[in-house]
Amino acid sequence: MPILFRMESKSSQSRRWFLRRLAAMGVVTLVGSGLCSGCAGKGIPPFVELPPTPTPLRAGKTPAASAEVKEIPLPQPCTKGSLSLEEVLLRRRSVRMYRHGPLSLQDIAQLFWAAQGVTASWGGRTAPSAGALYPLEIYAATANGVYHYLPREHRAEITIPEDIRKALWAAGLYQESLAQAPVIFVLTAVYRRTEIKYGERAERYVKLEAGHAAQNLLLQAVALDLGAVVIGAFYDEAVASALQLPAAEKPLYLIPVGHLVE
Repeated sequence: MPILFRMESKSSQSRRWFLRRLAAMGVVTLVGSGLCSGCAGKGIPPFVELPPTPTPLRAGKTPAASAEVKEIPLPQPCTKGSLSLEEVLLRRRSVRMYRHGPLSLQDIAQLFWAAQGVTASWGGRTAPSAGALYPLEIYAATANGVYHYLPREHRAEITIPEDIRKALWAAGLYQESLAQAPVIFVLTAVYRRTEIKYGERAERYVKLEAGHAAQNLLLQAVALDLGAVVIGAFYDEAVASALQLPAAEKPLYLIPVGHLVE
């Protein structure tokens, strides 16, 4: 059943423009006085009708399989570290060599939170987002499988219970940092979330937001005495296939993270 949102009969000019933009994109159907000329003056209350949006499934998964995705709680993030912001900024470097050893779940949870954690009761996050629409998703590929971060609950779902890091290494042009890292974080985007409000300008806003989130993750890595580097050179389709992303979700960054070489 479609969701109906009732609008005021005397919409502001900016609201009318926004609704017409949504209608032109096929996102909504406009019905009612001031919105649809065929209904004006007929006593029909103005509504915005949105088509139902099903929860996207992972590529190759059936509805039954998707229901089996396992969620796990994450350790609570630390909100007061031992280093000042100035010290972290001073120490940040692109680190491409790591010593052996997995990251703890505490470290992974802290890095997730730094990139996309919720920091306000209304849902505001660590990284700014145009219109507070939050188009980004973040994953961590580990030896134990792929974790997908759920910011509002500060939980993770295991979307793939297998080690896909070799596939990401190949997709990332066989860069050594991807081969060495115990964890490869992947930032992805669902552009439609931002396009609904900002149209063609959404792509710019989403990519700026990815930069904000990636820098947060890099600085948090320094504070945890870890090394990291951002990678933009990869085959998009290969990364999407390895992560089994829905068609509307696009990869933007690979970020290998590991322990510093002593």
